[in-house]
Amino acid sequence: MTEPLGSVIPEDPDQQNDLFVRIFNSGDGALYDSMYTADAISNISGSPLSAEARTTFFKEFLSIGPKINSKVLQTYTTGDTSLLIVDYELDIPEADGQITHMHGTCTDVLVRNAEGQWRLAVDRPVPDQEHAA
Repeated sequence: MTEPLGSVIPEDPDQQNDLFVRIFNSGDGALYDSMYTADAISNISGSPLSAEARTTFFKEFLSIGPKINSKVLQTYTTGDTSLLIVDYELDIPEADGQITHMHGTCTDVLVRNAEGQWRLAVDRPVPDQEHAA
């Protein structure tokens, strides 16, 4: 699979986060999915998804226009693996025009591939109970 991002995912975790937010908010699910390794697991849907199921979810979910804002709280990097702890706020438009607002903490695991490019291997957003819909 050709990865359209090339090596644009930067080394700096805050810049990585800025890129993830910008691409997520663009609504382009295929582009967002290209930030993940081929075998990555995403839990954004509420269930662990990988491969084609993950890609399909991103395309459908991002097409409805959810908007995310996040801030890196902590970063731990060793070799070619990085763990980011991220605080996030997510607004999801509903069919009736209402917006569901969620807030929580996400753990993201990134790995550097053979070409030196960072990719997401695991994401695990956990909404705060008071904000979960």
